[in-house]
Amino acid sequence: MEFLSFSNPTTLVALPILGCLILLFVPGQRPDLVRWISIIFATVVLGISIYFFIFFDHSEGGKQFVYEYEWLSLAGPWVDSQRAISMSVGIDGIAATMVLLTGIVMFTGTLVSWNINVNNKDFFILYFLLLSGVFGVFIAYDLFFFFFFYELSVLPMYLLIAKWGSSSKFSSFERTKEYSAMKLTLVLVAGSVLIWVAIIAMFVQSGVGSFHIEEIQAVMPDKFSVEFQSSVFLILMIGFGILAGLWPFHTWSPDGHVAAPTAVSMVHAGVLMKLGAFGIIRVGMTLLPEGAQIWMPLLIGLGAVNVIYGALSAMGQTDLKYVIGYSSVSHMGYVLMGLGTLSLMGLSGAVLQMFSHGVMTALFFAVVGMIYERTHTRDSLVLTGLGQKMGVVAVLFTIAGFTSLGMPGLSGFPAELLIFIGIFQSYGIWGIILGSLAVIGAALTAIYILRLIAKVFFGSLDPMWDDQKDSNYRERFATGVLVLIILLVGLWPFPFIEVIEAGVTPILGHMQVLSS
Repeated sequence: MEFLSFSNPTTLVALPILGCLILLFVPGQRPDLVRWISIIFATVVLGISIYFFIFFDHSEGGKQFVYEYEWLSLAGPWVDSQRAISMSVGIDGIAATMVLLTGIVMFTGTLVSWNINVNNKDFFILYFLLLSGVFGVFIAYDLFFFFFFYELSVLPMYLLIAKWGSSSKFSSFERTKEYSAMKLTLVLVAGSVLIWVAIIAMFVQSGVGSFHIEEIQAVMPDKFSVEFQSSVFLILMIGFGILAGLWPFHTWSPDGHVAAPTAVSMVHAGVLMKLGAFGIIRVGMTLLPEGAQIWMPLLIGLGAVNVIYGALSAMGQTDLKYVIGYSSVSHMGYVLMGLGTLSLMGLSGAVLQMFSHGVMTALFFAVVGMIYERTHTRDSLVLTGLGQKMGVVAVLFTIAGFTSLGMPGLSGFPAELLIFIGIFQSYGIWGIILGSLAVIGAALTAIYILRLIAKVFFGSLDPMWDDQKDSNYRERFATGVLVLIILLVGLWPFPFIEVIEAGVTPILGHMQVLSS
């Protein structure tokens, strides 16, 4: 049972799949049993995620908790006659942080999905399948399985949105859930095609007959020319950038956020968009370092566009989910700008922002889900004065909002601070210009967040909301976990930064060696 060993990262993939298999045999007429089985598996996975983060030795750094399983031999003109595709897994500082984030979102998303009554067995099966793919991406060190899990984390989204999502009606048109699901799937599959093309190109060019990242990295200086790295990194940057919400390929994201059920929105914004940024780090920067150095100025520029465009778009929205959706585009811009700095401070800030934004948006969507479940609307023009009837919900939304605008003491502040410093340090006069745009984006975030809080929660109460009830104890527990994490990172960020830097330092060190 090594495959399910507590210290084996493969467990993070295997347990959700095992949960799916068990749920298959549970009668659909037993929704309570489905819920309890789901929460048990989610709790165990959360515990294992915490274990990997706590016991990751940041002083040692590198890849830890390493396991490898040979899967398929590849005949060909390789150096060692026959090589293999292997299920090679491990956890570095970046992966440890992302695994913890995924465990938190999985657990809280399961709790907030407690009230799903329509085919809840099928919902949790697809939900767990989606999350097994997310975990797989973070722990995989073989490009074949990296891509396999990447696709596994994308494709269930279509069914989850199309079946359990909701359509949005506007004054002049209707955005159906089927349309949003199809748009999301087609755009992300298009990005996946680009990623697969780049992976095959690196596999063939390396000549080692292996998809293993470290084996390709070992021959990369001799096999990958600057021209090859430049062209392939651009393909990867676009492919992964699509999932990261990179402008102008971002339009699928707000539509997907709005249509998705609450838990799926939490995973979508909280974790799924981070796969794109993670892919740029794990594959792009690791295997194509010279290509990364060529194209990072473009990435940081597009990230600045994300920040400003996303914030301005959020200001013009009235649907609460659309506001958060465009806010996510803006905040992912900070992540991309941090990556573009190619500095220890900027990259560490980007990864911390990925974690902070993941927890923050999970809280945002959980709260909006509570509001929608009670009022059956997300229109801020209609929702007024809810704080008088939903005091706890108002406090939770305010905390998420203050985290979004980077309030000191909350997780958004240290993440954005590191990114800002990294930007100003990295690009001279252009760093000052781009950094100023990033700060302006934070100011714009404050405008639309504070306006939204004042309108929805602290305005005069509309009589139609007189009978509304506040959150229940289950909802408060789920959101309380998210608030606790936000406060922990905001007040004591150093343990997180130490782990993250242990993952970032080897990547930057390898780049510096090649440049010298």
